[in-house]
Amino acid sequence: MMNIRKANERGHANHGWLDTYHTFSFANYYDPQWMGFSSLRVINDDLVLPGMGFGTHPHRDMEIITYILSGSLEHKDSMGNGRVIRTGEVQYMAAGTGVQHSEFNSSKDEAVHLLQIWIMPDQKSVKPRYAEKSLKDATPGKLHLVTSKAGRDGSIAIHQDADLWLGKLGAGDRVTHKLASGRSAWVHVAEGEVTLNGKSLSGGDAAAVSKESTLELSATKPAQVLLFDLN
Repeated sequence: MMNIRKANERGHANHGWLDTYHTFSFANYYDPQWMGFSSLRVINDDLVLPGMGFGTHPHRDMEIITYILSGSLEHKDSMGNGRVIRTGEVQYMAAGTGVQHSEFNSSKDEAVHLLQIWIMPDQKSVKPRYAEKSLKDATPGKLHLVTSKAGRDGSIAIHQDADLWLGKLGAGDRVTHKLASGRSAWVHVAEGEVTLNGKSLSGGDAAAVSKESTLELSATKPAQVLLFDLN
């Protein structure tokens, strides 16, 4: 069973310095039909203009994953981390008992395009944690494991049984992913065009998949796809 979430159906806000699309209810956008999917709570598709960003603000009890599609983002947090995250890099924070951070586009001339993802943890009040992973040079035409509960195969360990896979696909590339019994998937097309089990999806589109054993992704144009395998 597949439920398609089209890009133009998402919540949208343009604040001038920030142009953002919300896959699920967030901030001033509320839709009771789209409050999340399984443990996946937020996918925000953000374009931040040069010299702009998010001032210091708090989080707690949330697994936060940021993936940079283009440009760079300067990050600072109360754990003492200060990093510039660049195109093709993933940043992870376990907010746990509480963390404050800021995110800023320090470029003078290039916008930063990013996806920020929130996953609900399977335990509260954990010690805050930070990690990074670069997928800039990830081999095209296959799925790469970004996060997992146990941090297997070099992925980032998170506080939830949620496998996040990234596929960088060239036109004509095809990949297959098996879903174990009782698990579901959320497939988000970050860029490009693909078919998922025969259904066409373009950049910003997504699909909720349940009661399926196999996902077949085929790129009709160069694409980046995030696949969440959820308990």
